[in-house]
Amino acid sequence: MLVLTRRSGQSIRIGPSMEVRVVRIEGDRVVLGIAAPRHVAVVRAELVEEISGEVREASDARAKLRVMLLPHTGLRARESARQSDGQNLPDPEGPGVA
Repeated sequence: MLVLTRRSGQSIRIGPSMEVRVVRIEGDRVVLGIAAPRHVAVVRAELVEEISGEVREASDARAKLRVMLLPHTGLRARESARQSDGQNLPDPEGPGVA
């Protein structure tokens, strides 16, 4: 990681098209201005971490739901296969005839 010291009004450049400028310093807070092309996403790191956590939780919930439904889905698939094989069709001789 590159660590730089900048004063209010000073900036750094990242590549040919991005600039980070120290707009002002307010106590222990630094206000930054970021100029970047529209196709470059500029997002606060804590938001990315929060959204990543939510996506991870949703993925875990989806996986749990899939596991819960698998036995039922498997039974339905086997029943469909039996019916298509003729194993679950009525007896042509009629009920009770052996």
